[in-house]
Amino acid sequence: MLKVRVIPVLLLRHWGLEKTIQFTNPKYVGCPINAARVFNQHNVDELILLDIVATLENRPPEIDVVRQISAETSMPFTVGGGIRDVGIIRELLKAGADKVVLNTSVVEVPGLLEKSAEQFGRQCIVVSIDVKKVNGTYEVFTHGGRKPAGLNPVELAMKAEKEGAGEILITSIDRDGTLEGYDLDLIKMITESVQIPVIACGGAGSVKNLADAYYKSGASAVACGAFFLFYGTRRTVLITYPSEEQLLEYFEPQHVRKRDPKKPIDLELARL
Repeated sequence: MLKVRVIPVLLLRHWGLEKTIQFTNPKYVGCPINAARVFNQHNVDELILLDIVATLENRPPEIDVVRQISAETSMPFTVGGGIRDVGIIRELLKAGADKVVLNTSVVEVPGLLEKSAEQFGRQCIVVSIDVKKVNGTYEVFTHGGRKPAGLNPVELAMKAEKEGAGEILITSIDRDGTLEGYDLDLIKMITESVQIPVIACGGAGSVKNLADAYYKSGASAVACGAFFLFYGTRRTVLITYPSEEQLLEYFEPQHVRKRDPKKPIDLELARL
């Protein structure tokens, strides 16, 4: 068992999956239900499903896709895209999602994050921050990376934590789909600014890249898409997931302290 969560990210466009490079040039990679089944068979830690056109089309994520994934898999999964009110969050959780992702709405819908955390608990609210370098400075982008928000990612992450976010998903648009490794500086800026878990995303192309985000930048979890979806320089679609042996080459195992059977249990502490 590893200390770090290793999370596949699937990008949904209606009923098909796509993978982008720097949030552009999408390539069709297959059926979301089939992909989820494969990852479920690999016993992944959890799955993130992002409807990348929901915000642009002014609608919530595809609820039926969420229902089907929930019905056919046992892994925890998180859903995002076009979420602008608590009613949509309630529907997604009822459909089987364990957590939801807020992105554009964190910037455009004042009070939604606080209200969501109050109603459903901050443990199921993930704030996604998409970042691009503009003239050498990190800037937040919304609407699927299309619209500059004029915000600093560190300031937004701190604000999100204060308003009730349970986790931050930080994605480098510049590294997305490149398989060249994470933007470790960007990730470290965020992890050093907040106390809540940070999920690193954008650019992973090897297990070593995953480990770098954890050990060098302090990420609590690592997420990626292309690394788990493509094979070879021609980017042939092949859904894979590292074996535990491959991960343990770079990650230390989670050491679980076992209770001494000869030592009596403190009942007062046990009640806590």
